[in-house]
Amino acid sequence: MTYKILASIHIILFTFTALFTVNPWYFLMLTIAQLLFVPLTLQLILKLKLRMYYFVLPAVFSVIVLQITEKTSFDFILAFIYLLFTFAVAICGFIRFAKRGFTHLEEFSIDVGLMYLSMGGIWFFIYEIGFDTGFSPMLTWLTAIHFHYSSFLLPIFIGFAGRLYKPKSYPFFATIILVSPLIVAAGITFSPWLELVSVLLYIIGIYGFIVLAFRIPFKGLVQKTLILISFSALGITIIFSLLYALGNAFGVFQVSIEFMLKFHGFFNCLLFGLVGIIGWSISTPAPLYKELNVPISHIRGKFVIGEQILEPNKGNECYTGLVDDMGVYVNRDNVKSTIIEFYENTKQYYLFSEVHWYPWFKPIAAVYRVISQRIQQLNLPYSSKKTEMTGDIIAVNDGRIRTRAWLRKIESDVIFVALYSSYVKGEKTYMNIALPLPFTSMIGILELHEQNNGNLILTSRGNGNSDAGIYLTFRNIVFKLPLQEQFFIDEEPSGDLFAKHRMKIFSIPFLDIDYTIVKKEK
Repeated sequence: MTYKILASIHIILFTFTALFTVNPWYFLMLTIAQLLFVPLTLQLILKLKLRMYYFVLPAVFSVIVLQITEKTSFDFILAFIYLLFTFAVAICGFIRFAKRGFTHLEEFSIDVGLMYLSMGGIWFFIYEIGFDTGFSPMLTWLTAIHFHYSSFLLPIFIGFAGRLYKPKSYPFFATIILVSPLIVAAGITFSPWLELVSVLLYIIGIYGFIVLAFRIPFKGLVQKTLILISFSALGITIIFSLLYALGNAFGVFQVSIEFMLKFHGFFNCLLFGLVGIIGWSISTPAPLYKELNVPISHIRGKFVIGEQILEPNKGNECYTGLVDDMGVYVNRDNVKSTIIEFYENTKQYYLFSEVHWYPWFKPIAAVYRVISQRIQQLNLPYSSKKTEMTGDIIAVNDGRIRTRAWLRKIESDVIFVALYSSYVKGEKTYMNIALPLPFTSMIGILELHEQNNGNLILTSRGNGNSDAGIYLTFRNIVFKLPLQEQFFIDEEPSGDLFAKHRMKIFSIPFLDIDYTIVKKEK
Protein backbone atom coordinates (compact mmCIF):
# COMPACT_ATOMS: atom_id res chain seq x y z
CA MET A 1 0.00 0.00 0.00
CA THR A 2 1.50 3.34 -1.07
CA TYR A 3 1.64 6.34 1.23
CA LYS A 4 -0.74 8.31 -1.03
CA ILE A 5 -3.37 5.56 -0.92
CA LEU A 6 -3.02 5.30 2.84
CA ALA A 7 -3.35 9.06 3.22
CA SER A 8 -6.46 9.06 1.01
CA ILE A 9 -8.11 6.37 3.14
CA HIS A 10 -7.48 8.27 6.37
CA ILE A 11 -8.69 11.55 4.84
CA ILE A 12 -11.95 9.82 3.86
CA LEU A 13 -12.32 8.34 7.36
CA PHE A 14 -11.77 11.73 8.99
CA THR A 15 -14.14 13.47 6.59
CA PHE A 16 -16.83 10.91 7.38
CA THR A 17 -16.27 11.44 11.11
CA ALA A 18 -16.36 15.22 10.76
CA LEU A 19 -19.66 15.07 8.89
CA PHE A 20 -21.41 12.78 11.37
CA THR A 21 -19.82 13.74 14.68
CA VAL A 22 -22.20 14.36 17.57
CA ASN A 23 -19.65 16.47 19.46
CA PRO A 24 -18.86 20.20 19.17
CA TRP A 25 -16.61 21.18 16.25
CA TYR A 26 -13.51 21.74 18.35
CA PHE A 27 -13.35 18.04 19.27
CA LEU A 28 -12.20 17.47 15.69
CA MET A 29 -8.84 19.04 16.60
CA LEU A 30 -8.00 15.88 18.53
CA THR A 31 -9.85 13.59 16.13
CA ILE A 32 -7.83 14.73 13.11
CA ALA A 33 -4.65 13.94 15.03
CA GLN A 34 -5.93 10.49 15.98
CA LEU A 35 -7.32 9.54 12.55
CA LEU A 36 -4.89 11.30 10.23
CA PHE A 37 -1.73 12.73 11.78
CA VAL A 38 -0.74 9.84 14.05
CA PRO A 39 -1.20 6.99 11.52
CA LEU A 40 0.51 8.87 8.69
CA THR A 41 3.42 9.93 10.89
CA LEU A 42 3.89 6.35 12.10
CA GLN A 43 4.05 5.24 8.49
CA LEU A 44 6.83 7.75 7.79
CA ILE A 45 8.86 6.37 10.69
CA LEU A 46 8.10 2.65 10.86
CA LYS A 47 7.23 1.91 7.18
CA LEU A 48 4.55 -0.53 8.29
CA LYS A 49 3.65 -3.39 5.98
CA LEU A 50 -0.04 -3.99 5.34
CA ARG A 51 -0.25 -6.95 7.75
CA MET A 52 1.50 -4.89 10.44
CA TYR A 53 -0.78 -1.94 9.78
CA TYR A 54 -3.79 -3.89 11.00
CA PHE A 55 -2.94 -3.02 14.59
CA VAL A 56 -3.70 0.64 13.74
CA LEU A 57 -7.20 -0.04 12.40
CA PRO A 58 -8.96 -1.00 15.69
CA ALA A 59 -7.78 2.26 17.26
CA VAL A 60 -8.94 4.29 14.26
CA PHE A 61 -12.41 2.74 14.19
CA SER A 62 -12.75 3.07 17.97
CA VAL A 63 -12.18 6.82 17.71
CA ILE A 64 -14.67 7.08 14.84
CA VAL A 65 -17.40 5.29 16.83
CA LEU A 66 -16.72 7.45 19.88
CA GLN A 67 -17.16 10.61 17.82
CA ILE A 68 -20.28 9.68 15.86
CA THR A 69 -22.30 8.17 18.73
CA GLU A 70 -23.70 9.50 21.95
CA LYS A 71 -22.44 8.20 25.29
CA THR A 72 -22.83 4.42 25.48
CA SER A 73 -21.84 1.61 27.81
CA PHE A 74 -19.17 0.61 25.27
CA ASP A 75 -17.23 3.88 25.50
CA PHE A 76 -14.89 2.39 28.10
CA ILE A 77 -13.91 -0.45 25.76
CA LEU A 78 -13.49 1.81 22.73
CA ALA A 79 -11.36 4.31 24.61
CA PHE A 80 -9.33 1.44 26.07
CA ILE A 81 -8.61 0.10 22.58
CA TYR A 82 -7.16 3.47 21.60
CA LEU A 83 -5.19 3.54 24.86
CA LEU A 84 -3.68 0.12 24.07
CA PHE A 85 -2.74 1.40 20.62
CA THR A 86 -0.84 4.35 22.09
CA PHE A 87 0.92 1.95 24.48
CA ALA A 88 1.95 -0.17 21.49
CA VAL A 89 3.37 2.91 19.79
CA ALA A 90 5.25 3.82 23.00
CA ILE A 91 6.72 0.31 23.12
CA CYS A 92 7.90 0.74 19.52
CA GLY A 93 9.61 3.96 20.58
CA PHE A 94 11.25 2.27 23.55
CA ILE A 95 12.47 -0.65 21.42
CA ARG A 96 13.99 1.79 18.92
CA PHE A 97 15.72 3.53 21.82
CA ALA A 98 16.89 0.26 23.46
CA LYS A 99 18.55 -0.91 20.26
CA ARG A 100 20.58 2.28 20.04
CA GLY A 101 20.85 3.94 23.45
CA PHE A 102 21.86 7.53 24.15
CA THR A 103 23.23 8.30 20.73
CA HIS A 104 21.96 10.30 17.75
CA LEU A 105 19.73 12.85 19.43
CA GLU A 106 17.57 13.20 16.34
CA GLU A 107 16.55 9.53 16.63
CA PHE A 108 16.05 9.87 20.38
CA SER A 109 13.71 12.80 19.67
CA ILE A 110 11.61 10.53 17.44
CA ASP A 111 11.65 7.82 20.13
CA VAL A 112 10.44 10.30 22.74
CA GLY A 113 7.63 11.46 20.46
CA LEU A 114 6.46 7.87 20.07
CA MET A 115 6.61 7.28 23.82
CA TYR A 116 4.85 10.56 24.67
CA LEU A 117 1.83 9.48 22.60
CA SER A 118 0.89 7.07 25.38
CA MET A 119 0.37 10.07 27.67
CA GLY A 120 -2.09 11.45 25.13
CA GLY A 121 -3.81 8.07 25.13
CA ILE A 122 -4.07 8.09 28.92
CA TRP A 123 -5.63 11.56 29.06
CA PHE A 124 -8.03 10.71 26.21
CA PHE A 125 -9.08 7.56 28.07
CA ILE A 126 -9.59 9.53 31.30
CA TYR A 127 -11.73 12.08 29.47
CA GLU A 128 -13.89 9.48 27.69
CA ILE A 129 -14.68 7.46 30.82
CA GLY A 130 -15.36 10.64 32.82
CA PHE A 131 -12.83 9.89 35.54
CA ASP A 132 -12.57 12.72 38.07
CA THR A 133 -8.97 13.97 38.17
CA GLY A 134 -9.79 17.20 39.95
CA PHE A 135 -9.56 19.11 36.66
CA SER A 136 -12.41 20.18 34.43
CA PRO A 137 -13.29 17.86 31.51
CA MET A 138 -12.15 20.59 29.13
CA LEU A 139 -8.69 20.76 30.74
CA THR A 140 -8.41 16.97 30.62
CA TRP A 141 -9.27 16.99 26.93
CA LEU A 142 -6.82 19.84 26.22
CA THR A 143 -4.06 17.86 27.91
CA ALA A 144 -4.79 14.96 25.56
CA ILE A 145 -4.42 17.36 22.62
CA HIS A 146 -1.15 18.69 24.03
CA PHE A 147 0.40 15.21 24.04
CA HIS A 148 -0.75 14.53 20.46
CA TYR A 149 0.67 17.73 18.97
CA SER A 150 3.46 19.30 21.04
CA SER A 151 4.60 15.98 22.51
CA PHE A 152 4.14 13.60 19.56
CA LEU A 153 4.29 15.51 16.29
CA LEU A 154 6.78 18.21 17.29
CA PRO A 155 9.56 15.90 18.63
CA ILE A 156 9.21 13.73 15.53
CA PHE A 157 9.41 16.72 13.20
CA ILE A 158 12.55 18.01 14.91
CA GLY A 159 13.96 14.48 14.69
CA PHE A 160 13.42 14.56 10.92
CA ALA A 161 15.08 18.00 10.84
CA GLY A 162 18.10 16.65 12.73
CA ARG A 163 18.57 13.91 10.16
CA LEU A 164 19.14 16.63 7.58
CA TYR A 165 20.93 19.32 9.58
CA LYS A 166 22.40 19.10 13.06
CA PRO A 167 24.52 22.11 14.01
CA LYS A 168 26.02 22.62 17.46
CA SER A 169 22.85 24.43 18.62
CA TYR A 170 20.62 21.46 17.72
CA PRO A 171 21.09 19.53 21.03
CA PHE A 172 20.23 22.66 23.04
CA PHE A 173 16.96 23.42 21.22
CA ALA A 174 15.99 19.75 20.89
CA THR A 175 16.48 19.11 24.61
CA ILE A 176 14.24 22.06 25.45
CA ILE A 177 11.50 20.69 23.20
CA LEU A 178 11.78 17.21 24.70
CA VAL A 179 11.55 18.25 28.36
CA SER A 180 8.96 21.01 27.92
CA PRO A 181 5.89 18.72 27.65
CA LEU A 182 6.58 17.34 31.11
CA ILE A 183 7.03 20.81 32.54
CA VAL A 184 3.78 21.93 30.90
CA ALA A 185 1.94 18.98 32.44
CA ALA A 186 3.48 19.73 35.84
CA GLY A 187 2.57 23.41 35.49
CA ILE A 188 -1.06 22.62 34.65
CA THR A 189 -1.19 20.31 37.65
CA PHE A 190 0.71 22.26 40.29
CA SER A 191 1.46 25.88 39.45
CA PRO A 192 0.59 28.54 36.85
CA TRP A 193 4.11 29.92 37.35
CA LEU A 194 5.61 26.60 36.29
CA GLU A 195 3.26 26.60 33.32
CA LEU A 196 4.59 30.05 32.40
CA VAL A 197 8.19 28.78 32.60
CA SER A 198 7.31 25.87 30.33
CA VAL A 199 5.82 28.19 27.72
CA LEU A 200 8.95 30.37 27.82
CA LEU A 201 11.06 27.26 27.25
CA TYR A 202 8.85 26.28 24.34
CA ILE A 203 9.35 29.73 22.83
CA ILE A 204 13.13 29.32 22.97
CA GLY A 205 12.98 25.85 21.44
CA ILE A 206 10.42 26.62 18.75
CA TYR A 207 12.01 29.85 17.56
CA GLY A 208 15.38 28.11 17.59
CA PHE A 209 14.02 25.53 15.16
CA ILE A 210 12.37 28.19 13.00
CA VAL A 211 15.83 29.68 12.50
CA LEU A 212 17.37 26.25 11.88
CA ALA A 213 14.63 25.40 9.35
CA PHE A 214 15.87 28.18 7.08
CA ARG A 215 19.29 26.48 6.96
CA ILE A 216 18.13 22.89 6.43
CA PRO A 217 19.22 21.59 3.00
CA PHE A 218 15.84 20.38 1.77
CA LYS A 219 15.62 18.61 -1.58
CA GLY A 220 13.18 21.09 -3.05
CA LEU A 221 11.64 24.53 -2.56
CA VAL A 222 8.14 23.12 -2.06
CA GLN A 223 9.20 20.96 0.88
CA LYS A 224 11.22 23.79 2.42
CA THR A 225 8.24 26.17 2.15
CA LEU A 226 5.88 23.67 3.77
CA ILE A 227 8.24 22.89 6.66
CA LEU A 228 8.87 26.59 7.26
CA ILE A 229 5.09 27.21 7.36
CA SER A 230 4.68 24.31 9.79
CA PHE A 231 7.33 25.51 12.26
CA SER A 232 6.32 29.16 11.86
CA ALA A 233 2.70 28.33 12.73
CA LEU A 234 3.92 27.16 16.13
CA GLY A 235 5.88 30.40 16.43
CA ILE A 236 2.60 32.29 16.20
CA THR A 237 0.46 30.09 18.44
CA ILE A 238 3.08 29.93 21.19
CA ILE A 239 2.83 33.72 21.61
CA PHE A 240 -0.86 33.40 22.44
CA SER A 241 -0.05 30.50 24.73
CA LEU A 242 2.34 32.87 26.49
CA LEU A 243 -0.41 35.49 26.88
CA TYR A 244 -2.73 32.82 28.26
CA ALA A 245 -0.06 31.60 30.73
CA LEU A 246 0.66 35.19 31.80
CA GLY A 247 -3.03 35.66 32.45
CA ASN A 248 -3.11 32.55 34.61
CA ALA A 249 0.01 33.55 36.53
CA PHE A 250 -1.11 37.11 37.25
CA GLY A 251 -4.83 36.40 37.60
CA VAL A 252 -5.89 38.38 34.52
CA PHE A 253 -7.29 36.22 31.71
CA GLN A 254 -6.34 38.20 28.64
CA VAL A 255 -6.91 35.27 26.26
CA SER A 256 -9.96 33.04 26.70
CA ILE A 257 -10.06 29.29 26.16
CA GLU A 258 -12.71 29.82 23.47
CA PHE A 259 -10.34 32.06 21.52
CA MET A 260 -7.46 29.61 22.02
CA LEU A 261 -9.60 26.78 20.65
CA LYS A 262 -10.47 28.68 17.47
CA PHE A 263 -6.99 30.13 17.01
CA HIS A 264 -5.03 26.98 17.80
CA GLY A 265 -7.51 24.87 15.86
CA PHE A 266 -6.51 26.60 12.65
CA PHE A 267 -2.79 27.13 13.18
CA ASN A 268 -1.88 23.92 15.02
CA CYS A 269 -4.15 21.50 13.15
CA LEU A 270 -3.95 22.77 9.62
CA LEU A 271 -0.72 24.75 9.36
CA PHE A 272 1.51 22.91 11.83
CA GLY A 273 0.13 19.36 11.70
CA LEU A 274 -1.29 18.91 8.22
CA VAL A 275 1.19 21.10 6.33
CA GLY A 276 4.06 19.60 8.32
CA ILE A 277 3.10 16.01 7.48
CA ILE A 278 2.68 16.88 3.81
CA GLY A 279 6.10 18.54 3.85
CA TRP A 280 7.93 15.65 5.48
CA SER A 281 6.11 13.06 3.32
CA ILE A 282 7.50 14.66 0.15
CA SER A 283 10.94 13.40 1.12
CA THR A 284 11.36 11.76 4.52
CA PRO A 285 15.04 11.85 5.50
CA ALA A 286 16.65 8.50 6.22
CA PRO A 287 18.26 7.82 9.62
CA LEU A 288 21.97 8.60 9.88
CA TYR A 289 22.42 5.99 12.59
CA LYS A 290 23.97 2.67 11.67
CA GLU A 291 23.87 -0.26 14.02
CA LEU A 292 27.10 -0.55 16.00
CA ASN A 293 29.15 -3.56 14.93
CA VAL A 294 32.03 -4.15 17.34
CA PRO A 295 33.62 -7.27 18.85
CA ILE A 296 31.80 -8.06 22.09
CA SER A 297 33.11 -10.08 25.00
CA HIS A 298 30.98 -13.15 25.68
CA ILE A 299 31.96 -13.26 29.35
CA ARG A 300 29.01 -12.42 31.61
CA GLY A 301 28.82 -12.61 35.37
CA LYS A 302 26.16 -13.72 37.79
CA PHE A 303 25.54 -12.00 41.09
CA VAL A 304 29.25 -11.86 42.02
CA ILE A 305 32.00 -11.02 39.53
CA GLY A 306 35.33 -10.90 41.34
CA GLU A 307 38.46 -12.79 40.40
CA GLN A 308 36.62 -16.09 40.01
CA ILE A 309 35.00 -15.01 36.75
CA LEU A 310 38.39 -15.45 35.06
CA GLU A 311 38.94 -19.07 36.08
CA PRO A 312 36.84 -20.84 33.41
CA ASN A 313 38.03 -18.41 30.71
CA LYS A 314 41.81 -18.31 31.23
CA GLY A 315 44.03 -18.52 28.17
CA ASN A 316 47.52 -19.93 27.73
CA GLU A 317 49.27 -16.78 26.53
CA CYS A 318 51.54 -14.72 28.75
CA TYR A 319 51.06 -10.96 28.61
CA THR A 320 53.16 -8.34 30.39
CA GLY A 321 51.16 -5.25 29.38
CA LEU A 322 47.72 -3.98 28.50
CA VAL A 323 48.76 -3.82 24.85
CA ASP A 324 51.43 -5.60 22.82
CA ASP A 325 52.40 -2.64 20.67
CA MET A 326 51.29 0.95 21.24
CA GLY A 327 52.21 1.65 17.64
CA VAL A 328 48.85 0.28 16.52
CA TYR A 329 47.14 3.16 18.35
CA VAL A 330 49.53 6.10 18.05
CA ASN A 331 52.77 7.21 16.48
CA ARG A 332 55.31 5.97 19.01
CA ASP A 333 57.66 8.86 18.23
CA ASN A 334 55.03 11.39 19.34
CA VAL A 335 54.37 9.87 22.79
CA LYS A 336 56.77 9.89 25.74
CA SER A 337 58.65 6.63 26.05
CA THR A 338 57.64 6.14 29.70
CA ILE A 339 53.95 6.14 28.71
CA ILE A 340 54.63 3.61 25.93
CA GLU A 341 56.60 1.48 28.39
CA PHE A 342 53.77 1.46 30.94
CA TYR A 343 51.18 0.20 28.48
CA GLU A 344 53.47 -2.45 27.02
CA ASN A 345 54.91 -3.62 30.36
CA THR A 346 52.21 -2.84 32.87
CA LYS A 347 53.32 -5.55 35.28
CA GLN A 348 56.51 -3.61 35.92
CA TYR A 349 54.69 -0.71 37.60
CA TYR A 350 53.13 0.06 40.97
CA LEU A 351 49.76 1.75 40.86
CA PHE A 352 48.50 4.17 43.54
CA SER A 353 45.02 5.68 43.35
CA GLU A 354 43.00 8.52 44.91
CA VAL A 355 39.27 8.37 44.33
CA HIS A 356 37.36 11.67 44.36
CA TRP A 357 33.57 11.54 44.15
CA TYR A 358 31.97 14.87 43.30
CA PRO A 359 29.93 16.30 46.22
CA TRP A 360 26.61 16.10 44.35
CA PHE A 361 27.19 12.39 43.67
CA LYS A 362 28.43 11.32 47.11
CA PRO A 363 25.03 10.15 48.46
CA ILE A 364 24.62 7.94 45.38
CA ALA A 365 28.21 6.73 45.72
CA ALA A 366 27.60 5.70 49.34
CA VAL A 367 24.65 3.52 48.33
CA TYR A 368 26.50 2.22 45.28
CA ARG A 369 29.48 1.23 47.47
CA VAL A 370 27.32 -1.21 49.44
CA ILE A 371 26.27 -2.92 46.19
CA SER A 372 29.71 -2.91 44.54
CA GLN A 373 31.34 -4.57 47.55
CA ARG A 374 29.03 -7.53 47.09
CA ILE A 375 29.43 -7.67 43.31
CA GLN A 376 33.24 -7.18 43.44
CA GLN A 377 33.31 -5.15 40.25
CA LEU A 378 33.68 -1.41 39.71
CA ASN A 379 34.17 -1.49 43.46
CA LEU A 380 35.66 1.95 44.05
CA PRO A 381 36.43 3.19 47.58
CA TYR A 382 34.29 5.95 49.05
CA SER A 383 37.34 7.48 50.72
CA SER A 384 39.76 9.71 48.82
CA LYS A 385 42.76 8.29 50.72
CA LYS A 386 45.74 7.42 48.52
CA THR A 387 45.88 3.63 48.26
CA GLU A 388 47.97 1.10 46.37
CA MET A 389 46.20 -1.07 43.82
CA THR A 390 47.74 -4.46 43.24
CA GLY A 391 46.84 -7.04 40.68
CA ASP A 392 47.85 -8.98 37.62
CA ILE A 393 47.41 -9.28 33.87
CA ILE A 394 45.88 -12.59 32.85
CA ALA A 395 45.15 -14.00 29.39
CA VAL A 396 41.48 -14.83 28.82
CA ASN A 397 39.39 -16.25 26.00
CA ASP A 398 36.26 -14.17 25.47
CA GLY A 399 35.68 -14.29 21.72
CA ARG A 400 37.82 -11.27 20.93
CA ILE A 401 41.42 -10.99 19.72
CA ARG A 402 44.31 -11.38 22.22
CA THR A 403 42.22 -10.42 25.24
CA ARG A 404 43.86 -9.96 28.60
CA ALA A 405 42.29 -9.15 31.97
CA TRP A 406 43.71 -6.41 34.16
CA LEU A 407 42.77 -7.45 37.65
CA ARG A 408 43.07 -4.66 40.24
CA LYS A 409 42.66 -5.04 43.99
CA ILE A 410 42.95 -2.99 47.15
CA GLU A 411 44.14 -5.50 49.71
CA SER A 412 41.75 -8.47 49.25
CA ASP A 413 38.90 -6.50 47.65
CA VAL A 414 38.58 -6.73 43.87
CA ILE A 415 38.18 -3.23 42.44
CA PHE A 416 38.20 -3.83 38.67
CA VAL A 417 38.15 -6.82 36.37
CA ALA A 418 38.70 -5.19 32.99
CA LEU A 419 39.17 -7.23 29.80
CA TYR A 420 41.39 -5.44 27.26
CA SER A 421 41.34 -6.05 23.54
CA SER A 422 41.40 -3.99 20.34
CA TYR A 423 39.90 -3.89 16.89
CA VAL A 424 40.39 -1.94 13.68
CA LYS A 425 37.69 -0.14 11.73
CA GLY A 426 38.65 1.88 8.71
CA GLU A 427 41.98 3.52 9.46
CA LYS A 428 41.41 3.70 13.22
CA THR A 429 42.32 1.23 15.96
CA TYR A 430 40.11 1.29 19.04
CA MET A 431 40.86 0.06 22.54
CA ASN A 432 38.02 -2.29 23.48
CA ILE A 433 37.61 -2.71 27.25
CA ALA A 434 34.89 -5.01 28.64
CA LEU A 435 33.80 -5.09 32.28
CA PRO A 436 31.69 -8.17 33.09
CA LEU A 437 28.60 -7.38 35.13
CA PRO A 438 25.72 -9.54 36.41
CA PHE A 439 24.16 -11.11 33.29
CA THR A 440 25.55 -8.36 31.07
CA SER A 441 28.74 -6.51 30.20
CA MET A 442 29.79 -2.89 29.97
CA ILE A 443 32.14 -2.00 27.13
CA GLY A 444 34.30 1.07 26.81
CA ILE A 445 35.40 1.84 23.24
CA LEU A 446 38.24 4.35 23.49
CA GLU A 447 40.17 6.44 20.99
CA LEU A 448 43.82 7.27 21.76
CA HIS A 449 45.16 10.71 20.90
CA GLU A 450 48.76 11.84 21.23
CA GLN A 451 49.36 15.41 22.40
CA ASN A 452 51.92 17.90 21.18
CA ASN A 453 53.90 17.63 24.44
CA GLY A 454 54.09 13.83 24.25
CA ASN A 455 51.20 13.19 26.64
CA LEU A 456 48.38 10.80 25.87
CA ILE A 457 44.58 11.03 26.06
CA LEU A 458 42.24 8.06 25.93
CA THR A 459 38.63 9.11 25.45
CA SER A 460 35.18 7.67 24.88
CA ARG A 461 34.20 10.84 23.05
CA GLY A 462 34.56 10.35 19.32
CA ASN A 463 33.98 12.59 16.36
CA GLY A 464 31.72 11.95 13.40
CA ASN A 465 31.08 8.26 12.87
CA SER A 466 33.47 7.10 15.57
CA ASP A 467 32.59 3.96 17.56
CA ALA A 468 33.94 5.56 20.74
CA GLY A 469 31.55 5.42 23.69
CA ILE A 470 30.46 3.42 26.71
CA TYR A 471 27.95 0.68 26.02
CA LEU A 472 25.91 -1.90 27.87
CA THR A 473 25.48 -5.20 26.08
CA PHE A 474 22.65 -7.66 26.59
CA ARG A 475 22.59 -10.59 24.20
CA ASN A 476 22.73 -8.95 20.76
CA ILE A 477 21.65 -5.50 21.96
CA VAL A 478 24.37 -2.86 22.29
CA PHE A 479 22.97 0.10 24.23
CA LYS A 480 24.97 3.32 24.43
CA LEU A 481 25.03 4.74 27.96
CA PRO A 482 24.98 8.49 28.77
CA LEU A 483 28.46 8.10 30.25
CA GLN A 484 31.75 9.55 29.10
CA GLU A 485 35.25 8.84 30.32
CA GLN A 486 38.66 10.28 29.65
CA PHE A 487 42.17 9.28 30.74
CA PHE A 488 44.93 11.89 30.68
CA ILE A 489 48.44 10.49 31.14
CA ASP A 490 51.56 12.58 31.67
CA GLU A 491 55.11 12.13 32.90
CA GLU A 492 56.10 14.01 36.04
CA PRO A 493 59.55 15.60 36.53
CA SER A 494 60.49 12.69 38.84
CA GLY A 495 60.02 10.24 35.97
CA ASP A 496 56.87 8.74 37.50
CA LEU A 497 53.62 8.83 35.57
CA PHE A 498 50.47 10.67 36.57
CA ALA A 499 47.04 9.75 35.17
CA LYS A 500 43.65 11.34 35.71
CA HIS A 501 40.53 9.34 34.96
CA ARG A 502 37.39 11.50 34.74
CA MET A 503 33.88 10.11 34.46
CA LYS A 504 30.80 12.07 33.40
CA ILE A 505 27.10 11.31 33.15
CA PHE A 506 25.11 13.43 30.67
CA SER A 507 28.35 15.47 30.40
CA ILE A 508 28.27 16.26 34.15
CA PRO A 509 31.43 15.12 36.04
CA PHE A 510 30.77 12.78 38.96
CA LEU A 511 34.08 10.98 39.53
CA ASP A 512 37.81 11.65 39.28
CA ILE A 513 40.48 9.03 39.95
CA ASP A 514 44.06 10.24 40.21
CA TYR A 515 46.74 7.61 39.60
CA THR A 516 50.42 7.74 40.45
CA ILE A 517 52.32 5.14 38.44
CA VAL A 518 55.79 4.17 39.65
CA LYS A 519 58.17 1.78 37.91
CA LYS A 520 59.35 -1.14 40.03
CA GLU A 521 63.04 -1.41 40.77
CA LYS A 522 64.74 -4.38 39.16
